[in-house]
Amino acid sequence: MKKKIDENQIHEKHYEQIYNLVKNDPYAQSLGIKLTKFEAGFAEAMLEVQDHMVNAHGTVHGAVLYALADHAFSVACNAYGKTSVGLSTTIQFIEAAKPGDRISARATELRRNFRTGFYRIEIFHEQSLIATMEAVSYRKDHYFIELNEQE
Repeated sequence: MKKKIDENQIHEKHYEQIYNLVKNDPYAQSLGIKLTKFEAGFAEAMLEVQDHMVNAHGTVHGAVLYALADHAFSVACNAYGKTSVGLSTTIQFIEAAKPGDRISARATELRRNFRTGFYRIEIFHEQSLIATMEAVSYRKDHYFIELNEQE
């Protein structure tokens, strides 16, 4: 019989290796997104809105908000070292942000099983909720970190 893997232990034991991989996302880095918090099933990322990140109305482009939320989601669902990819997302834009604003996204795992994970991502400007995203991840069969026989 196969031993059940304790993914929280994997997160703790391989924290640095997982963290170094997820924080170095090239696309997030190109936008200036910084990972500010990383835990098992939770991630927070921050972005200072630049002048070139706005739409024709002078407010933050929805794609920028989505990219910030998606990065936090990606980090949270890959926190256990198991390759996880986005399966579906739904985003709601509530309020606009402007250049110079510091915005943050917090991804919280609601539930996870062998194949899927369910997440809620909230995007804030200061204490004001400006967008929310619901996301589902697909968890592949392999880990992107090296596990030993005891894990």
